[in-house]
Amino acid sequence: MNNRILLVDDDQELLAALELKLGKEGFEVETAPDGEVALEVIKKNLPDLVILDVNMPKVNGMEVCKALRSDEQTRDLAVIMLTARDDEIDRVLGLEFGADDYVTKPYNARELILRIKALLKRIFPVQNNSSAKNLFQIGALSIDLGKHEVRVGEEVVELTLTEFKLLAHLIQNQGKIKTRDYLLEQIWEYGDGVFSRTIDTHIQRLRAKLNDAGKYIKTVRGVGYRFEDSD
Repeated sequence: MNNRILLVDDDQELLAALELKLGKEGFEVETAPDGEVALEVIKKNLPDLVILDVNMPKVNGMEVCKALRSDEQTRDLAVIMLTARDDEIDRVLGLEFGADDYVTKPYNARELILRIKALLKRIFPVQNNSSAKNLFQIGALSIDLGKHEVRVGEEVVELTLTEFKLLAHLIQNQGKIKTRDYLLEQIWEYGDGVFSRTIDTHIQRLRAKLNDAGKYIKTVRGVGYRFEDSD
């Protein structure tokens, strides 16, 4: 079954060109001319990934992304944001609103397609025959990477896709220090230290959702973070 992608942009010429290219790559593509229509389309038929233009009439891309992350049914939906502005503040805001990746216009269509495939591969990985590698139990905290499920005790913890990826990456590298730039590069494919505060924001939210289990995520001052099974 082909992955479904929703393209949201008020530039009809760009929309048509990208729809054609993605269709040739085997994706099932649907389009929307603005954020308001996009939210209606997503509600009726949930796609696997949304490509959102930031600057749109009625409801802009930032507002759509925020709405998706605040809804239980769409909080894990993969989102790539597009913008015509090469503005670092916009990129930071886009990531903090929950975008999984960010591409500045004008973009190379081939590069965008590669980013789409890489993101979908992380979300829908090839299943490993050994399920043990996907299960982690640390105190009251249990993580099932295959099911994308996190529990503290008997309670399921609702994480966004980005929060889950961040926790999964740290727990798979227990005891190892991961710098902010390294985490940015691994999770968002950015290596620029300008966006270090994006990692800090997500770590803060992740710890809060994990409650007492948040103590396992240690801050290494001036460097980054590590996951450690100790107080």
